[in-house]
Amino acid sequence: MLSEKMEKAFNEQLKWEFYSAYLYLSMAAYFDSVNLPGFSKWMKAQAIEESMHAMKFYNFINERGGRVILQEIDQPPTDWESPLAVMEFALAHEQEVTKKINNLMELAQQEKDHASQIFLQWFVTEQVEEEDSFGSIVAQMRLVKDSPEALFMIDRELSSRNIDFTALSGEVQ
Repeated sequence: MLSEKMEKAFNEQLKWEFYSAYLYLSMAAYFDSVNLPGFSKWMKAQAIEESMHAMKFYNFINERGGRVILQEIDQPPTDWESPLAVMEFALAHEQEVTKKINNLMELAQQEKDHASQIFLQWFVTEQVEEEDSFGSIVAQMRLVKDSPEALFMIDRELSSRNIDFTALSGEVQ
């Protein structure tokens, strides 16, 4: 059974994961507005992935005898000065998510909640991948600076991203 502290913290993270999905969907809309369909597709896939992460928290709260309490989700930003600014914002957001996951892990350790620690380990690993993924894109964009040709090459590369729903099986019941 989840402690009150863990339940409250997991509900907050559930909100944060849904906010992340909302944020990435807003970024996809920005990329659509500047005719970068590959970036948009990549962000839409990221939004779906974040929704799946939220559902992992939703299911875990229920499985541990807690109660899911949905909270208000803030409106995400809608405008950025450039595609690079969007990706830098996204990287900073993922770094914030990493801090939140680490804080949850520390709380689970303090509460001696081993099941939550095991559950959160998946997210710890996932955040390493998320930061690496966004960081690589930001590094490429910084490398090519203002080259429209290079931006379109990155856009084409990002358009190849797909969500492997089979890898997410069991996350949503």
